[in-house]
Amino acid sequence: MASEELAQKLQRRLQLEESGAEGDGGAAPTPAPAPSGGEEERSSLTGSAGAELSAKLARRHDINEGAAQPRLAAVFNPYTEFKEFSRRQIKDMERMFRLYDSGRDGYIDLMELKLMMEKLGAPQTHLGLKNMIKEVDEDFDGKLSFREFLLIFHKAAAGELEEDSGLLTLAKLSEIDVSIEGVKGAKNFFEAKVQALSSASKFEAEIRAEQDERKREEEERKHRRAAFRELKSAFTQ
Repeated sequence: MASEELAQKLQRRLQLEESGAEGDGGAAPTPAPAPSGGEEERSSLTGSAGAELSAKLARRHDINEGAAQPRLAAVFNPYTEFKEFSRRQIKDMERMFRLYDSGRDGYIDLMELKLMMEKLGAPQTHLGLKNMIKEVDEDFDGKLSFREFLLIFHKAAAGELEEDSGLLTLAKLSEIDVSIEGVKGAKNFFEAKVQALSSASKFEAEIRAEQDERKREEEERKHRRAAFRELKSAFTQ
């Protein structure tokens, strides 16, 4: 099993580091016997690795043992999942996300988050950046997807972030207009905490407004084409 092999390699590495075998040339310790039994194997995985890696190994072990289900890839729709934000706000957040996703891989990693916080005027320590990601990193991959990026603003709006949280600082300092009911600016928005509006009707109204705008632009194009044809015919007569 892949998780068993990985666990054994991790155990081997940790034993070497603890005994100083790599640094002083001492004899390599006898490899630990392969764990047996469901509970013993899971305990070995979580006990021998660091806390962050142990969580990943434990989840993988649970999936292999049938104790947990893998997360199914689902189509993510930010407009239906984050109904407290308008379409315009979500598009603003998406633009900001893409701005700092310099690798263009659909994620903001540790270094990209470091650059973002520096640009916002609130640089963080390496540990602080890791803690920021950890607060919303649901899949334990050590980077922020767009959904996890939206979770920052969701948690800030719901008052779920501590005052000294780097994520709250990010939300307050961002230039995203998250105004609701006339409250302007991100800082005031999060201090007031968003009041739930009728999200469904608001969403539908924005869709209709976009459709009306497209119709208006199409009508203008038709009028311009008609005027051009009339002008052209006048010169060709």
